[in-house]
Amino acid sequence: MATVQHRIKRTSYAFFMLTLLVIILIVFGRNYGLLGVPSSVSVVIGVFSFGGMALLWSAIGWRVKVDNRSLGSLLTQYVAIKVVGWLGKRQRERLEADTRDIRKAQEETLLKRLRKNANTYYGRLYEFSSIKDCVTFCQLHPLTGYEHYCDLVKRVAAGEEGVLIAEKPLILAMTSGTSGASSMLLSTKDTNTEFFLQGVAVCLDAMRKAFPASDSLQRTVKFFYAPTFRQSEAGIPIGPNSSTPASSRHMLALYTTPAPAFQVPSEPDALYLHLLFALKDPSVGTLESNFASTVFYAFRFLQERWSELVEDVELGRVSPRLALEDGVRRGLDRLLKPDTGRAGRLKAEFERGFEGIALRLWPQLNLVLAVDSGSNQIYGELLRQHYCRGVPFYSPFYAATEGLIGVNLWPEKEQRQYLLCPRSMFCEFLPEASLDEEQPPTLLMDQVQQGLSYELVVTNASGLFRYRIGDVVKVVGFHNQCPVVEFQYRRGQMLNVRGEKVSEAMFLAALKRAVTQWPGAKLVDYCCAESGILGESSGGSDPHYQVFLELKGVRNLTEEQRYKLDHCLQEDSAIYKSFRFKGSIGPMRVQLVGGGAFQELRGLMLASSQASPNTFKMHRVLRRKEYADFLQGKIIS
Repeated sequence: MATVQHRIKRTSYAFFMLTLLVIILIVFGRNYGLLGVPSSVSVVIGVFSFGGMALLWSAIGWRVKVDNRSLGSLLTQYVAIKVVGWLGKRQRERLEADTRDIRKAQEETLLKRLRKNANTYYGRLYEFSSIKDCVTFCQLHPLTGYEHYCDLVKRVAAGEEGVLIAEKPLILAMTSGTSGASSMLLSTKDTNTEFFLQGVAVCLDAMRKAFPASDSLQRTVKFFYAPTFRQSEAGIPIGPNSSTPASSRHMLALYTTPAPAFQVPSEPDALYLHLLFALKDPSVGTLESNFASTVFYAFRFLQERWSELVEDVELGRVSPRLALEDGVRRGLDRLLKPDTGRAGRLKAEFERGFEGIALRLWPQLNLVLAVDSGSNQIYGELLRQHYCRGVPFYSPFYAATEGLIGVNLWPEKEQRQYLLCPRSMFCEFLPEASLDEEQPPTLLMDQVQQGLSYELVVTNASGLFRYRIGDVVKVVGFHNQCPVVEFQYRRGQMLNVRGEKVSEAMFLAALKRAVTQWPGAKLVDYCCAESGILGESSGGSDPHYQVFLELKGVRNLTEEQRYKLDHCLQEDSAIYKSFRFKGSIGPMRVQLVGGGAFQELRGLMLASSQASPNTFKMHRVLRRKEYADFLQGKIIS
């Protein structure tokens, strides 16, 4: 801290003169046509230049909690925080205005998309140029699924232009394939811009209002893994819809992990490096990842390999066990110096155990920033109960490969609720009772009812029109006129051996209630399989559910305890109860698997699919026999 303040005093005059020069250049250059800088950008740069000058001139405004940081790194982070903060405030104001007239915002969004793509093959086929309002669009264009676009996307991948969208896509984005085979979708510049402006900027604004301590110059530990891409026939990248933080040198100042580590292709090696550089920095402010599962697996990894990491901190090197390219290793080693003091403190905390370890390693930790709703709910609960006890969590987005769907404007609420983004997706809603129909009528944002559940139908910025994404959400309220929703389940992740249709949300609620009746047990992970995919190994003649559980605190359950789960589900589902009473569905088979079995299953699923570790979600209903067979081999009781 003293070092940073000393640098501030030495450089403040020079920076004052530099700032003054920048402002003169911008203002006078703009006035006399010397610079092609828009006036709005001039104002922003001027504001942040003055802000930076004032901040350097007086240490009061810094809220610096860090040491061993270069002045350039601190300035870069400060400017990034202020720019995104300014954008967030503006975007939040626009969002508020849109939610007060939701039909107008939605119709403008739709017509803008249709006009932009009116001269494509697809736009001419469905007469986009003749559509003047959203009601006509819903009448003329059918509801669609991926099979509707599959051949069209292949034409785009082969290099044909103007098929679905007017511009060339940035990438061909692969979905995670949680509820079926991966799909290849288009991703455009507009998709990314919307996600940043309507999602990231708005959520950071909400986060800083709810957690003021997060608005500081502390760095973030970002758990991110370099995605693997291949090329289409036309040279378009094919892979997950995510870009590495190292693609922007300005963003790197925000993170503890240096640029070379973000390029390491091996997930275990990259995770080791994320943790190594995080442990070096005692002033970490945020732990960030797409999903809570990634943070959970990172702490498990830390629990297994902490002694090796501490040794590297002490010696100031990267473990020789990591398979790194020579250039990457040299670059990382240059950034490390021996630190016996920090190593000693880390060792002492690890030897005390891992209960609440996050705050003991990083006493100034403000937040865990990761989605912990839907299939990630149990990981968020495990983190809050154990590794990250006492640390607030913020689940910021509701998003998919198709684009941004909703934002969480209420970070402190325990129940994860998302305001639908009226300028990101044109949304329609299929009532839950109509899910099995081919072309049922839909409702618009201003027509849905609180307390009811619907499947989302979206028209996005990258060539999907009236597309059923398979997510079922519940409308839990309204913000002005705009629906606020809770994610319920994926249609492809329902248990359904006799037409009973048990959703993920329903099954998990029953499971959590059953676990409370098993003394000493804590749920770590779970998934189910319908007996039909198991064949002779299913262990029963009647159709039934095979349930695989990883528990802490117990290694066996009595038959009576296992039946508690079946009983709890019968209490929640009258249809399941009736089938059980008739004998049409047999009793559940509840099996315990060994510790780490689901982590190994995750590795198997990643290796046999095109999913990325950054976008992976555990399958709660297994649809492939090899996955069920794998867990069968891990059963301990």
